[in-house]
Amino acid sequence: MGSSVVSGIGKALIVTTGQQTEFGKISDKLSLRIPETDFEKGIRKFGYMLMEITLLLVLVIFAVNVLLHKPALDSFLFSLALAVGLTPQLLPAIISVNLSVGARSMASQKVIVKRLSAIENFGSMNILCSDKTGTITEGKVTLKETLDFEGVHSDKVFKYAWLNASCQQGFVNPIDKAICSVHYEGNEAKDFSAITEVPYDFVRKRLTVQVKIPAANIAITKGAVRQVLDICNRIETSAGILADIGDHKEAILAQYQLLSDSGLRTLGVSYKEVGPDQIFTRENEHDMVFLGFITLFDPPRAGMSETIQKLQHLGVRLKIITGDNAPVARNLAKQLGLSSAQVLTGQEIRNMSSAALRHKAPLTHIFAEVEPSQKERIISVLKKAGNVVGFMGDGINDAPALHTADVGISVNSAVDVAKEAADIVLLDQDLNVLCDGIIEGRKTFTNTMKYIFMATSANFGNMFSMAGASLFLPFLPLLPKQILLTNLLTDFPEMTISSDKVDDINLKTPQRWNLGFIKRFMIVFGLLSSVFDYLTFAVLIFILHANQRVFQTGWFTESVVSAVLIVLVVRTRLSFFKSLPGKYLSITTIAILLLVLMIPYSPLASIFGFVTLSWKYYMLMLATVTAYILSAELAKRWFYKKIK
Repeated sequence: MGSSVVSGIGKALIVTTGQQTEFGKISDKLSLRIPETDFEKGIRKFGYMLMEITLLLVLVIFAVNVLLHKPALDSFLFSLALAVGLTPQLLPAIISVNLSVGARSMASQKVIVKRLSAIENFGSMNILCSDKTGTITEGKVTLKETLDFEGVHSDKVFKYAWLNASCQQGFVNPIDKAICSVHYEGNEAKDFSAITEVPYDFVRKRLTVQVKIPAANIAITKGAVRQVLDICNRIETSAGILADIGDHKEAILAQYQLLSDSGLRTLGVSYKEVGPDQIFTRENEHDMVFLGFITLFDPPRAGMSETIQKLQHLGVRLKIITGDNAPVARNLAKQLGLSSAQVLTGQEIRNMSSAALRHKAPLTHIFAEVEPSQKERIISVLKKAGNVVGFMGDGINDAPALHTADVGISVNSAVDVAKEAADIVLLDQDLNVLCDGIIEGRKTFTNTMKYIFMATSANFGNMFSMAGASLFLPFLPLLPKQILLTNLLTDFPEMTISSDKVDDINLKTPQRWNLGFIKRFMIVFGLLSSVFDYLTFAVLIFILHANQRVFQTGWFTESVVSAVLIVLVVRTRLSFFKSLPGKYLSITTIAILLLVLMIPYSPLASIFGFVTLSWKYYMLMLATVTAYILSAELAKRWFYKKIK
């Protein structure tokens, strides 16, 4: 399942089928429920918090009103209206609109969003894991040199490497393509034939091809240097003399280390003569002759150092996951300006417990010599350590990691299964595009949180005031239909929040859900709102001597006006005058203010039980609302200073 025959003939022994195959296991993982993302977890916890507060408030208010011998039905409807008023019922719509606006904006930046909630995670992301080849580097592997075991140029190493690369019949890969792109003019280039092949795999980390050439019938192996050395017992000198490998193994490894430290991807080449009628198999990979090294290089993309610095300034740490060895990865890090990069190898990961890896992974910059199956484990461990993790991959083996990450990122040229598993697809394989996407994600997240701050603080304050007033007033402070109208009108400006301007301070660092912060914000600004609500009650009762209908009309007007204007204060950490609202928020705010002032003089007044108010009340209300706005500005300055 999932196998492709590229060329050649052979017999296949099927040992597993369907979901039991390696491809089937990947498919099975992708069919599992997508892990809950950081944003979805925050929404769920926020919902539980609101539900607890609402249930408690409703039960207490209903019970107290009944004990005070107020009509049970009116008390129940009043409590129910309080519950509706306290709930930010527009939150799902606000989130959907914000995400849609963000997705449209990101599409203009060549970023296609497949899963809308991933935009919020984009803004919260503080770790980005990325493959090296084609993302950090150019993805164009070039043959640098072919050397004998002493580091001297060797034509024979090139010949054997060229034959191995030319005869292998698996999928075309960048290394073999780079070797074959160099023209070879030997006799063997015209007169050779491949007899059999032992394909590359991630356990052996080598590829063997049996080739018949005019002079001999030989098996040629190339692959990871240590894995090639494991099957060799002799070496061939530049003079063509065979010697025992034991006397030279340390020199070979020293040369390998030197080449790797210089940033070159280094492979080993070995060979073995095979009998004319022998078919070479995996079991025959022993007692071979070590011939030398192939060195290749894949330079970093132009401007990659600046891009990584830009990510760091945005508060996003880049972690490179690569199959290359540790010295090559470390050299790449130096080229990118990460001189003190911490490197963790696949072998070390394999020997680590989950607890140890959870401690080590966040401190690691580069994961080297990593097997495809380890990528998902790295992502899971980073998430469990409390990070919002993005993963960028484009291969079949990347699909489980893409599925597990908070933000799965793929590119338009990736295989179909990778694009299917990804949340976001880049039309341009460039991390600069990601930087733009991160900023858009933070804008979307910030505007979503603005609504939550506005709704919870204003709603909590109004409902708390209403609940308190119902205990000492002989009538309901607002009728249920008036509460619902208040809730509807105050929500209108907040519907335009998706187009609001976002302060630079919100774009500099990852934005995360903080339920404790939301609770403190709700209590501080909710109680501040209640203080001025009770001041309004005092004006209505002790100065204007208001009856029921005048009281309800007066408080309705003050409640909506203050709730609409306070939006302009709590939407930003900065002073209102330093961060003006967006065009649509300004227009809707003015429109609702005019509408509220006109309602008592319109036909709607009789429907909702309102009456006209005196000019004296409007003057007192203006003073109260002005004092409320100025107090909120001072409270905001104190609140953020204390939080910081």
